[in-house]
Amino acid sequence: MRFKAVISYDGTDFTGFQRQNDTRTVQGELEKTLTRMNGGQMVQVQGSGRTDSGVHALGQVIHFDLPQGRPEEKLRFALDTQSPEDIAVHSIEKVPDDWHARYQPHEKTYEYHLEIGKPRSVFNRRFASYFPYPLDIEKMQKAIKYLEGTHDFTGFTATGGSVEDKVRTIYEASLRYDKDQEIIIFTFSGNGFLYKQIRNMVGTLIKIGNDRFPIERIEEILEKKDRQLAGPTAHPEGLFLKEVRYL
Repeated sequence: MRFKAVISYDGTDFTGFQRQNDTRTVQGELEKTLTRMNGGQMVQVQGSGRTDSGVHALGQVIHFDLPQGRPEEKLRFALDTQSPEDIAVHSIEKVPDDWHARYQPHEKTYEYHLEIGKPRSVFNRRFASYFPYPLDIEKMQKAIKYLEGTHDFTGFTATGGSVEDKVRTIYEASLRYDKDQEIIIFTFSGNGFLYKQIRNMVGTLIKIGNDRFPIERIEEILEKKDRQLAGPTAHPEGLFLKEVRYL
């Protein structure tokens, strides 16, 4: 029987979601727990996508198969309490046997948190990147809107990705400033994102806000598909996979 689960995790001490040899990953920890719950018989976990080392999730979606049906809430409670403390299991439901967390059509929303207060809060260091220099937030808000729509995002992709088709659609690209926490929150929703695309877009927007790049640099990167024109890759601790919505 196939189960779909919504999970969250603090990515600080993981080398990403995907299982790797001799290193701690979210997929690896979940599979160890489920295999133990399944009497030692291996249970494989599939995720809606990968997150990189140090990246967090508020609403990652996974699926896995168990040989017999179990009450969903009892299964959720067992997986939640037996998994490591930096993984939480929010919900579990039965799905058809051919349902797939990665290949089922879906949209994703990511958030990136950038702290700009002085001094830096010690309580945000694991969950927000930090930029202690001046930023023109209004300028960044204008620039981020150029990312909306269907584009070839080759210029915002890091080397190492295996996907050939770099065309993606971003439905929402926005940012807001939380004055109480002194954090800028970037939001990106779309039908898919490339390897380190969001962190590269944020790095470019920071350069624009710091008057190192003009607003028009976004259009130039999209047109010329040149990674060298974009800003540096923003640090991983500020990135959250917020939600996966299935169509």
